[in-house]
Amino acid sequence: MGSGRSPRFARALPAAVLAAAVLWAAPPAQAHDRPDGPWVASWGAAMQRPTPGTEDNGPNWSMPGFADQSVRQVVRVTAGGSRLRIRLSNAYGTAPLRVTAATVGRSGGGALVWPDSMRRLAFGGAPGTVIPPGGEAVSDAVALPTSPLEKLAVTLRLNRPTGPATFHRFTTATSYRAKGDHLSGPGAEAYTESTGAWYYLAGVEVTGGAAPQGTVVAFGDSLVDGVGSTAGADARFTDKIAERLVTARRPVSVVNAGIAGSRLLNDSSCFGEKAGTRFRRDVLDRPGVSAVIVHLGANDIGYPQLDDACVRPNPRVTVRQLVAGYQSLIQAAHARGVKVIGVTIPPLRGALFPFWTPDVEKARGAVNQWIRTSGAYDAVLDADRAMADPAHPDRPRPGYVFHDGLHPDDAGYHAIASALDLDAL
Repeated sequence: MGSGRSPRFARALPAAVLAAAVLWAAPPAQAHDRPDGPWVASWGAAMQRPTPGTEDNGPNWSMPGFADQSVRQVVRVTAGGSRLRIRLSNAYGTAPLRVTAATVGRSGGGALVWPDSMRRLAFGGAPGTVIPPGGEAVSDAVALPTSPLEKLAVTLRLNRPTGPATFHRFTTATSYRAKGDHLSGPGAEAYTESTGAWYYLAGVEVTGGAAPQGTVVAFGDSLVDGVGSTAGADARFTDKIAERLVTARRPVSVVNAGIAGSRLLNDSSCFGEKAGTRFRRDVLDRPGVSAVIVHLGANDIGYPQLDDACVRPNPRVTVRQLVAGYQSLIQAAHARGVKVIGVTIPPLRGALFPFWTPDVEKARGAVNQWIRTSGAYDAVLDADRAMADPAHPDRPRPGYVFHDGLHPDDAGYHAIASALDLDAL
């Protein structure tokens, strides 16, 4: 759905402070280490081009990048294992990215890390790596048993100027930055700056132990990205699906590959590439993917009403064009043996910006009818019926919508997640 331009609530930093402790860093995993089984993605983010922050979304560090700094990013994995590795991306860099060193450990809240959990990461046996423009790097395996739904802190040491940074613009999490080398320090004192974005970190992957048997990737726009959910509360519908799977003891992890503002058929300078361009990288090439949940199309039909440089080009599109776009994604997924769950477009009427018209409503109805009845998808998650006001089906249910009038709030995301048949995964 929309661009993620809704007002953001301030994030409060945790008040607790861990006592200083002597850090013991486990030796890095060697290049000859072998996983206990296949690798599976346990967390991920879709990468984007650098773009300036806005008044609505707050500042980010993507345009200037980093120089002689440590960057600590907190993520919640959806499945555990006995060993893990991280995936770094320089997809939109214009110069080689030099990562001097990296660590991972259990989050203690905010920028804190539990000292006895800190592990140094290696890349082909070396403490750091150089990632060419457009490239990725995967760390060696490191022994750190993890549990489903626990939070990890990944810290990158960036000695040299990076230039503009590949990143993920909208998150409901907080990342932290410190001047100088604070790679291995578990305390939070040096991390005096924070922002609501992720930088270079594209994935956390697990193997061994209770590692899952497969991964479902949620692919789409701001509905997937979680715009409208409470910051720091892990209340996106993908978070709720992950919790349902853990409760049901189903060995499936969940990865969120949403980009607020993205579209099925057209690129955006601010909101990422169109779905067909990024589908392979963000979905099919992730390890262990068995299913994908797709929600796209709302911005394709809504953006022609907006006058904003970030949404251009914003041509009017037809339902036939949208269906052809969906079919292309479905065919690509099926060719890899990946199941596809289609998500209907929730009500758009009532948005505080000019997103809705009678023609938009007509197109939304036709798209939803095709998603429900065509048989092209392996299953359907009916977000429209989960969110619609029974008395006014073209509007969101009161209490389920964020104060921008468009995106779900925490209750709305919970309702969408609850509407998914877990057997579809």
